[in-house]
Amino acid sequence: MVSDMSKSKSFDIVASEGVVAGTSSANIKDSPQIDALLKKLAIVGAIKEPVDVSIQRCGELIGQSPKTAARRLERLERQGLLQRWYTGARSWGILTKEGRDVLFREYMDYQAIFSGNTAILVLTGEVVSGLGEGQYYTNLEGYRLQFVEKLGIDPFPGTLNVKLDEKSFPLRGKLDVGGILIEGFETSDRTFGAARAYIANIGDTQCGVVIPQRSHHGQDIIEIIASCNLRERLELKDGSAVKLELQLETNKMKGITNK
Repeated sequence: MVSDMSKSKSFDIVASEGVVAGTSSANIKDSPQIDALLKKLAIVGAIKEPVDVSIQRCGELIGQSPKTAARRLERLERQGLLQRWYTGARSWGILTKEGRDVLFREYMDYQAIFSGNTAILVLTGEVVSGLGEGQYYTNLEGYRLQFVEKLGIDPFPGTLNVKLDEKSFPLRGKLDVGGILIEGFETSDRTFGAARAYIANIGDTQCGVVIPQRSHHGQDIIEIIASCNLRERLELKDGSAVKLELQLETNKMKGITNK
């Protein structure tokens, strides 16, 4: 923290009475082109009622030419995912049971992906020596009282500095958006800048990650505060490996303006 802290098998498909022959649902699901139109048709209502499936309309839905849309429609029909018919000049379509099943299986896949605790970000790195400024800043009442109130941490004087490894460094940018606002303040002779903070844990030990708006450290260094001396509690020294779990969604932006 510093004062003035101011990114098998190929197959042929024959549809007969809505049944796909010679393929499996996994093969169908793995085709992004099929899924694109299938999803768009479901979104506009074809999962439960007939919708307009003219080649012009389908081309607009997937952002492709009518010629491409016509090929996609024919393929969906051949694979038994879409039932299509005509009334005069109008073309109608509705997803078959197989079509709905394909989308449902994909939905279940996404549910499995996102049903875990996506509010947790795991960062790894190693302990490094700091610049000796952490003790000064954590002792300032303007910061300390906010750490107590907003993070539940009455900080031990000083910060633990962790250098992110090559696996975690690309994730560092996630900490520049959101977080809990630690407001800047002024004294009679100095101005101290704001920071973002995140509640975190190293093992069973609660701590906080503080991201100053400006810092003398490089982007690969993060500063950690805790109510105890983390080096002593966790028997850490320079070069010790650290695994840090940060809470993200519970720290959605509170009073911070992204600029």
